[in-house]
Amino acid sequence: MFNDKSILVTGGTGSFGQKFVEMTLNKYRPKRLVIFSRDELKQHEMQQKFSAEDYPCLRYFLGDVRDADRLRRAFNKIDIVIHAAALKQVPACEYNPYEAVKTNILGAQNIVEAAIDKNVSRVIALSTDKAANPANLYGATKLCSDKLFVNGNSYAGQDSTRFAVVRYGNVIGSRGSVVPRFLAAKETGTVRITHPAMTRFWITLDAAIEFVGNSLEVMQGGEIFIPKLPSMRIDDMAKALCPECEMNITGIRPGEKMHEVMVPMNEARNTFEFDDYFIIQPAYRFFERAKSHCSGVSVADDFEYSSDNNDKWLSKEDLLNLV
Repeated sequence: MFNDKSILVTGGTGSFGQKFVEMTLNKYRPKRLVIFSRDELKQHEMQQKFSAEDYPCLRYFLGDVRDADRLRRAFNKIDIVIHAAALKQVPACEYNPYEAVKTNILGAQNIVEAAIDKNVSRVIALSTDKAANPANLYGATKLCSDKLFVNGNSYAGQDSTRFAVVRYGNVIGSRGSVVPRFLAAKETGTVRITHPAMTRFWITLDAAIEFVGNSLEVMQGGEIFIPKLPSMRIDDMAKALCPECEMNITGIRPGEKMHEVMVPMNEARNTFEFDDYFIIQPAYRFFERAKSHCSGVSVADDFEYSSDNNDKWLSKEDLLNLV
């Protein structure tokens, strides 16, 4: 669906954006592929790898999702927007709450309004498991962002822009991920973990990007798409990545959960299960659209998709193969 389309990625110089650009250029023929981000240094470094000379469809736009006017300019004649820009470091968001709100919430509102104003066909926003029953400000801002994108469909109307959300777990090897930190611990001989029984959902960048593309293809507007992912305990991950290291248990940090949730129980009544993913349908029906997801099965009213009650688990060998 990316062939001959104009695509814009906010936060395009991040881990997701760079991998998305690489995979899209290898597999498709986009008309335009716009990298929208606020850091000129990261854009300069990315252009060394993906230059506009080698890839004439590429455009690099400096801008911030907080700037509504710049977004409207950037969205001109864009077909698809993938919103990956966010402040996502939990401690940084806790210490700088106004900044987290401006980027993650007000930035989401700016994207919804600019996309409608510029007749963008489809917008899909990247979310996080921390947005389900949030325990920290980052999760709370992403929950609010999710609500803005889902209900943005009511502002768009029946024949205009469609908005949806993709929610997944921790990305193996992304910036700020625990995996590079565990690998670096080999040099010190000591690895720090918060709690040995803590569990998390895990996904690779490649799988995340494939899932986003598949979700874009089937979305009708208002859905939250959730892939079925394997879980792993933090101590098992540390033992796999740095088996010779001594473990230093530091305790759970403020705003952290023992286990993450991607489908909370209060959303079960709107959740449908498929072979490889779940869809949380919007609680409000904005207007009647073709339901291409009707083959899904409603989950039980007490269903909850949590990293500790998962039926899929990463073995140490699986993790090492992924890394």
